[in-house]
Amino acid sequence: MRLIGLTGGIGSGKSTVAALLAQHGWQVVDADAIAREIVKPGQPALARLVEAFGEDILAEDGTLRRSLLAQRAFADAEHTQVLNSITHPAIEEETQWRFAAARAAGEPYVVYDMPLLVDKGLHTGMDAVIVVDVDKDTRIARLVDSRGLDEADARARIAAQVSDEVRLGAADYVIDNNGTLSQLAPQVAEVAGAIEKRWA
Repeated sequence: MRLIGLTGGIGSGKSTVAALLAQHGWQVVDADAIAREIVKPGQPALARLVEAFGEDILAEDGTLRRSLLAQRAFADAEHTQVLNSITHPAIEEETQWRFAAARAAGEPYVVYDMPLLVDKGLHTGMDAVIVVDVDKDTRIARLVDSRGLDEADARARIAAQVSDEVRLGAADYVIDNNGTLSQLAPQVAEVAGAIEKRWA
């Protein structure tokens, strides 16, 4: 099984590329989806978060009130560390389980869709790394239009991530997503084909 890291800055369209790779027949392990799943009602990580940050981080239906947790967890470095010490091991455990399940199922290619792949140094454990590249102004416009962020917030979120130069330096393959979906799809197919040829 070949593990393919997929990353890109916020607003780059990485999720669209992941969906196209899934259509190509590759299995996708989505780090953001796992992060949401480990804090669903009944999950041990959610119980630990309640213990650390208070019962009122739960809504009446037992789901996590994310905005309140964020407010408390990011209040200072100590609280952020508590959040990370609870969520990161749970995310890592679920991720490794999914990789093992894919390996057992005989999946030839597994895409690890991870926004902070390079930021966290996880790219070194991949067989290949795909970076989705989009210029900063386009990303800001997309974040404002599609996610409803204001421009200052969009810029702050981009600035909080590793620079485009560092991310591109870790890339084996770069997909330019400054254009339309019809321009993106052939690039994704070309990169997938090149990776399959590499390990044919």
